[in-house]
Amino acid sequence: MGDEVLHRVFLTRVLEPGDEVGGRWVRERGAGEVARWLRRGGRALPGVSGRRWAGLCARAARADPRADLAVARAAEVRFVVPGTAEWPRQLDDLGDARPLGLWVRGRPSLRMWALRSVAVVGARACTEYGAHMAATLAAGLAERGWVVVSGGAYGVDGAAHRGALGAGGATAAVLACGVDRPYPPGHAGLIARIAQQGLVVGELPPGDHPTPSRFVLRNRVIAALTRGTVVVEAAHRSGSLVTARAAQRLGRHTMGVPGPATSALSAGVHELLRAGATLVTDAAEVAELTGAMGELPPDRRGPVLPTDLLEPRTRHVLAGLPARTSASAAEIARRAQTSEDDAVARLYELRALGYVERHGDGWKLTRQTMISVRGGRNPS
Repeated sequence: MGDEVLHRVFLTRVLEPGDEVGGRWVRERGAGEVARWLRRGGRALPGVSGRRWAGLCARAARADPRADLAVARAAEVRFVVPGTAEWPRQLDDLGDARPLGLWVRGRPSLRMWALRSVAVVGARACTEYGAHMAATLAAGLAERGWVVVSGGAYGVDGAAHRGALGAGGATAAVLACGVDRPYPPGHAGLIARIAQQGLVVGELPPGDHPTPSRFVLRNRVIAALTRGTVVVEAAHRSGSLVTARAAQRLGRHTMGVPGPATSALSAGVHELLRAGATLVTDAAEVAELTGAMGELPPDRRGPVLPTDLLEPRTRHVLAGLPARTSASAAEIARRAQTSEDDAVARLYELRALGYVERHGDGWKLTRQTMISVRGGRNPS
């Protein structure tokens, strides 16, 4: 376990998510020096009052990064930090508000899944129309090979996650609490299922609880992680509008699903549309808009990457696809000698890299991958 990881785990106990002053300290001085300064509890670093510095030092005195990592390991949670292979580099667009690291629960690669992802967010107290639209959009995106990202909340978020899962697709939940303590409690089963088949992600260390400000700050991660944000239903003061506006500031696509002009739950979406967001009504329109963007990061523009970049188990899944026809995830899993959930996760990684594409309930090699096979260059 590297010192950098320990320092950053320590700082997740001390600094609140999105703390730009703390982020500037880390950028200018490094995580190790900031951690040592807080542990000493001496003179305050620049940019904070004496009262706030005292509060940070009190948190630092109680922080135990090794214990947090032990709890995380027991819950099959890993800590991903900037500069490592799994870190999604588009999060660096947040500048000093970039997460110190992300706690990740689930088997797929966060970076690979984020390459081709869309956020679907909206009202917690949504209407039947909003839930239907969120689930239908998410299912359609999943069928097109997109990863659906949302916040795990009641209403639109839950409908989006269920829509993607119901289509046999990929979904990730970004939480405003420790990923080992699902919130809201009524979604414990849903979040456990997402962790089994997809990813559950958060900035806060194990066991930490959500607060109103943490929900708001969590939304910037959803916006930065994905290529675009779709707001399905939102009142004027909805937190989902925070996600959409963050996406606009970051240069991501921002989309809204229209609702009845008489509905207060669509008023925020309509305001967003008047302010320049794109109107969308189905998954095809979302995919058309977000698919036009350059791959993230920019250097991954080619449709096929060298297979030596793949993990061995991912190569086995790729080798499990037939040469010219499609196959179900279950068939591919049997050929690759792995579980169906693991096969689906790796198929979405391969989709993000351009090796495979989804056709209905099946998966198939892309045309360029098939050409390389016919040319004697086996993709596995």
